[in-house]
Amino acid sequence: MTAQLYPLNWKKKNFSIKIFCSIPNIATGILLKAGDAHFVIDPGDGILRDLNTEIGVKKLLEISDVFITHGHHDHVGGVWSLLTYLRVMQKKSPLTIHYPDGCVEIESIYNAFKKVYSRSITYKINLKTIKKSSGFTTNNITVKPFSVIHKEHLSGDKTRQVPALGYNFVFDGMTICYGGDTAYCEELVVHARNADLAILEAGHDEETPDDMHMTMKEAVAIGKSAKKYFLVHVPE
Repeated sequence: MTAQLYPLNWKKKNFSIKIFCSIPNIATGILLKAGDAHFVIDPGDGILRDLNTEIGVKKLLEISDVFITHGHHDHVGGVWSLLTYLRVMQKKSPLTIHYPDGCVEIESIYNAFKKVYSRSITYKINLKTIKKSSGFTTNNITVKPFSVIHKEHLSGDKTRQVPALGYNFVFDGMTICYGGDTAYCEELVVHARNADLAILEAGHDEETPDDMHMTMKEAVAIGKSAKKYFLVHVPE
């Protein structure tokens, strides 16, 4: 199976997801809808444009939660513009940003935003670090985060594990599993199994698998355990 062309859409009853894009080193952007509620996942560069086109200003201002898998720029590059737009348009309801414990990128963006606009922020921003893989409910959706394996290069051949999560989103008896960026790991295998939709990255070539991304073969093997799956984050 090859990677699909963007955007990718899945919908069942009142539960839907739209992946505007998921391009390695460039941008990711995902909109999740459960009933009348809208949620944003991994708002990379361009997310504000895509959300405005897709749902318009009114619904955009009603977004209650943002979910971050990890802090790499292609997954959080649009956070600043999103926060600023909501301020300019005078959002009133709170916004909660869920992110893995130790994700300094989100905390740095928030702190800089608060420093610059402290006198003109019209809405409350709640930072919620996820330290344990225990489920919680927000708005009308149940969220089950799980740890995944994702590393980044340092100087030379050195690498380090970055704080990284996948999420299962459950609504009206249906489950969407989003693995984020991850190497093959048992946590993802377990959480993707029997999901109504599994969204799986396949960002590594087949010859040299490592602890950063999955190969397409690995992603497909996991995807086949779900009812339907999308392959994303495939190098162009």
